[in-house]
Amino acid sequence: MRSGVGSMSSIEKGELPEDALLSKYFDSGDYTDCYSTRVPGEVSHAEYVEAFYTTLPFKTERIILKWAVARPSTDEDARELAAGRAEKFAAWYVEERQEQQILLSDYRGKTRSWLMSAPSTHDGASATTLYFGSAVLRDQKTTTNERRMGRGFSFLLGFHKLYSRVLLSSARSRLIGARNGS
Repeated sequence: MRSGVGSMSSIEKGELPEDALLSKYFDSGDYTDCYSTRVPGEVSHAEYVEAFYTTLPFKTERIILKWAVARPSTDEDARELAAGRAEKFAAWYVEERQEQQILLSDYRGKTRSWLMSAPSTHDGASATTLYFGSAVLRDQKTTTNERRMGRGFSFLLGFHKLYSRVLLSSARSRLIGARNGS
C-alpha cells in the first residue's frame, strides 16, 4: 500500500542508526526517540534541515518561542543553520554537527533535537532516508544524586510523539513538493 505525499503513515518509529549523534543520550539512559521517512531521489542534508525548520508547524513553534522565551527566528536563520553558517537557531544551539546530521540543544540544556539524512534506495530507485529524533534529559536530584524525568514529561510525552510525526511528515511533504514544483 502506498502512502500519500503528506501521509503520517509514511513516518516510522524506530531505532537510532549506529552512528547517530543522539546515541550518547540513549546510551546514558535519557529518553530518546527516532522517527524516519523516505523521500525519492537525493536530498542534501542542508535541504532537509531548511525544509524541516521552515514548515508551517515549525513556523508556529517559532512564533511561540518568539513570544514565550524571547527567541525569535526567521526562514533566513533556518537557511543559515542548514548551510552550516550559524550555530544558534531560535531556542537551540548546535551541540554537534557532521556532514549528514546535526544535534541541537535547547538553551536550557534539557532537550536535544537531532536531524540526519542518509542515502538509501526504495523499489530499486535512489532515495533519501530522513531521521528526526529527540532526547529529554533527566533532572539531577541534588539531595540523592539520582537522575529522574521532570514532572511534566509523562504529561507531554503523547503530544511530543504526535508533534514529532507531524514535523517530519511536513518536512517530507515540503521536500517532495519542491521536487515536483509545487
